[in-house]
Amino acid sequence: MSNFEQFHLDFYQSNYTIDDQEEGYNSYGPNENLRGSRKSQTGDPPPTSAFAPSEMLLSSQSYTGQILQPTYCPNTHLGYADGFDEEPPLLEELGINFEHIWQKTLTVLNPMKPADGSIMNETDLTGPMVFCLALGATLLLAGKVHFSYVYGMSAIGCLAMHALLNLMSIPGVSHGCVASVLGYCLLPMVILSSSAVVFSLQGIPGTLLALFIIGWCSLSASKIFTSALAMEGQQLLIAYPCALLYGLFALLTVF
Repeated sequence: MSNFEQFHLDFYQSNYTIDDQEEGYNSYGPNENLRGSRKSQTGDPPPTSAFAPSEMLLSSQSYTGQILQPTYCPNTHLGYADGFDEEPPLLEELGINFEHIWQKTLTVLNPMKPADGSIMNETDLTGPMVFCLALGATLLLAGKVHFSYVYGMSAIGCLAMHALLNLMSIPGVSHGCVASVLGYCLLPMVILSSSAVVFSLQGIPGTLLALFIIGWCSLSASKIFTSALAMEGQQLLIAYPCALLYGLFALLTVF
């Protein structure tokens, strides 16, 4: 037995003896003895605040709200309001400017008025789309379903004029600018198709009116192109292909 006790003491290497266990058992009971033995081996646990960061403790102490009911912060709401006020209008984000549309329309309606090249350089397709739809709608009222012809000839005419203007001008021109100018100058053709709803254009008066509208459209388009591309002295050269293009629309309207 002496050898076993010596091995037992050498193995654990602690100051805890059986006599101390018996005294703890007699004074505190088995449960208290077990608790006391664990405390003597492991020591007292450190407080929770020793491992928690100071920011978490400060935030937990300063929070006065309730669960699922956060406190109201007025600065956040004001920040969102200022952000919404600084956003541009929706029409401006879409590139729709009614003032420029009205100026371009007045320029087309008055062929003798000088054109502003800076405004005509903008690729605004809102007016051309509206005028193409108006031309197709007036032709439909006259009993002619020509929407596909209107859009098809418009696309082919824009491509042909773009190639021609790039050959004739030094700075060149974009597809959007060509489509915008030709589309806005389609407005007099809408007047011709509207008159076709009231009376027939297949006669001498109708032919003269169609020729007048073709000259009006081609003159307005050539004036705008020469002003936007700085092509002085070449207005007649540009007016000729424009007259051919608008002559096709006049044929759709008359016949």
